[in-house]
Formats: sequence, structure tokens, C-alpha cells
Amino acid sequence: MPSHPTHAASSPSSPFAGLDLLSSAVVLVDAGLVIRYLNAGAENLFAISRRKLLGQPLERLLGSPPGLAAALDNALRTNWSYTGQDISVQRGDAEPLRLDCTVTPVDTASVRLLLEFRPIDAQLRVAREEQLLHQQQANRELIRNLAHEIKNPLGGIRGAAQLLQMEVESRGLTEYTQVIIHEADRLQALVDRLLAPHRKPHVVGDVNIHEVCERVRSLILAEFPRGLRVERDYDTSIPEFRGDREQLIQAVLNIAHNAAQALADRIEAGDARIVLRTRVARQVTLAKRRWRLALDLHIEDNGPGIPESIRDRVFYPLVSGRDGGSGLGLTLAQTFVQQHHGTITCESVPGRTTFMIQIPLP
Repeated sequence: MPSHPTHAASSPSSPFAGLDLLSSAVVLVDAGLVIRYLNAGAENLFAISRRKLLGQPLERLLGSPPGLAAALDNALRTNWSYTGQDISVQRGDAEPLRLDCTVTPVDTASVRLLLEFRPIDAQLRVAREEQLLHQQQANRELIRNLAHEIKNPLGGIRGAAQLLQMEVESRGLTEYTQVIIHEADRLQALVDRLLAPHRKPHVVGDVNIHEVCERVRSLILAEFPRGLRVERDYDTSIPEFRGDREQLIQAVLNIAHNAAQALADRIEAGDARIVLRTRVARQVTLAKRRWRLALDLHIEDNGPGIPESIRDRVFYPLVSGRDGGSGLGLTLAQTFVQQHHGTITCESVPGRTTFMIQIPLP
């Protein structure tokens, strides 16, 4: 059984290169169930490069899902197609993939089976992303309108309190006017934060995502110098892209800072960890548009996880899982990422929370 890929399988002129145009994940194997080709969709789905798997046994990619090996042997023997449902495939430390798999016999010199994989939750995810997009747009419009409505009377209240303070002689009454002024200033600062993403111009330039990550890393370690490790896991081949560097620094910093605050107990114990991980995703749909390449940035921590009661609402404004939190950090991060035509999602279980940012690449 050969243990290395043929030149045809990895060459740009391969007869299978057209499969890269498909959005679904396709894997081609020979009679010995050795991988002869993966399209870009498969690389993206399984988060592994074609170069590492060509010439390797299929088991290295899929493991040993119950019943799949027997079904593949039967397809080879009888030349019949096969469809397997709800196949679970483990990807390293990531959550298992739940897939439907269609096996189609083919008859070429080097390939005997074509395997097509579809994530079971793909359609649900697309529908959910679309719903969230509409909901986020409505939230932003509501916040902007509400902030403007609050801003004008707030200025009047503060001005009236200042005038009243000048007139009263009682020290006790002056304390009351100071409370009014202080609270008006606090609300003004909150309104300014709500309106900030809509006020600041979008300053576009060349962005190196690893410079962004390094800046965030230095800021977090400066604030939390002991008990916290901020690890790097970078794909240095990711190209620069056009974007607003300061906005992206703020977005990643808001997420990483939330993570560091959630890690308070682990920081005290000395085993707190945040990981900044970058990868390239292929054939990605973002905001209903298909992109050949996208940045895949993960910010992961080993904290207690997001409370289940707010897990589906973490990007809503004024929702916070921490006492004293403003609930605006993630809302602003989401706004900045969306201004780069990207998406931000979150997965959280006790012991691991991951925020995933995807932004189109040139």
C-alpha cells in the first residue's frame, strides 16, 4: 500500500482540482482506503491541510466511527453507494463534528470512492446566523436612537443641577446636586460608549493580525502580570488585509480582557490561560457572501465558562455575567468585526470558552 501521494493528486493540474469549487467537503480514496485528494471544503471542515493527509489512511482523518469501515468495505465490494447519518468525527481538542456522509463508488486509475461530508447543523447554523444578523442590526438601531434621545435631556438635567448648586447655601443640599451631576456624567459616558462605533471614522489600512494579537497580549499581561499565561498559536502565513487596526485591537482586547477577568480564581491559583490562535479558513460564507479565504481567529480561555442563563445573549448590549460589568465590551467587539464584513461567535462550557472571529482575506 503506497504511503505517499502521487504527483497528480497534489499538482495544480490534477483532474480533481475542480472539486475545490464545491462548498461541500469531498475526500477521494483508493481501494486501500488511502486518501488521494481533499478539496478546499474538506480542509476547512476538518481544519487540516491537504499536504498532511495525502497518502495517509482514511482512518487518520476520521478515526473509527461505528459502522463506517464496514460500510466502506461493502461499497468497494458491491459498487453500491452508501449514506451514513450522524457520524461523529473528533478533531483534536475541538468539539466532535457531527456529519452526514455519502459514499459514491468511482472508477479511475487511482480513486475508488468519493466521500462527501455535510455538517448536520450547517443549515441550522446558517439560519441562526441570519437571524442574529437581523437582530443585531435592530439592536444597533435601537441603541443609537435611544442614546440620542437620552443625550439631550441629560445635558439639561446636568446644567440645571449646576445652576441649582450655585444658588443653594445648605451643604446638605449641595451634596444632592453633586449626586445629580455625578450620575448625569456617568450616564453621559455610557451614552458616549454606545455611540462610539457610529461616530469614529473607519480608518482603513494594511492590517497584520499577529501585530494586533501581540498588542493585545502585551496589554493583558501588563494588567495581569502574574498567574496568567497568554499563549500564541499563530499561522504566520496569513496575509495582511485591509481594515481598521485600532478597531480590531479594541475588539480582540475587549474579548481577552473579559476572559482575564473571568479567570480571577485561576489567576490566584496560578494556572490561568488564554490562547490566541490564528488559522486560514477556506470557502467560508460570511453575511450571505462566499469567500475563498478568511481569517479564523480564536480567543480561548480555561475559565468557568459563560453562565447558561446569558450564553445566547452575550453580544446583547448591557448584558454582563460579571458584577459591575457594563455589558458593552462584546457588543462593541461585534460591531467592529461586522464593520470588517466578518462574524463573531462563541462556544462555552465549564473549563473552556472560545470566541471565534472570521474576517474575509484577499
